[in-house]
Amino acid sequence: MEHTIENFEGTKVVENNYGGESMGDVQAGIEFIYHMREHLVDVGVATVYLFVCYGIYLAMKKYIK
Repeated sequence: MEHTIENFEGTKVVENNYGGESMGDVQAGIEFIYHMREHLVDVGVATVYLFVCYGIYLAMKKYIK
């Protein structure tokens, strides 16, 4: 693919991966899980926070009723 722009000096390479060369869904899922290892503490803290908030909600619901 070529494109001409006025007052532009240099080149830019754009790759379009269509067909079999693109990353599949399975490989993308594997890479996502692999990179999630770097955020285990963040996910753990968010999970604990979620359960604490849900517990507070249930306690408030019980006491208001």
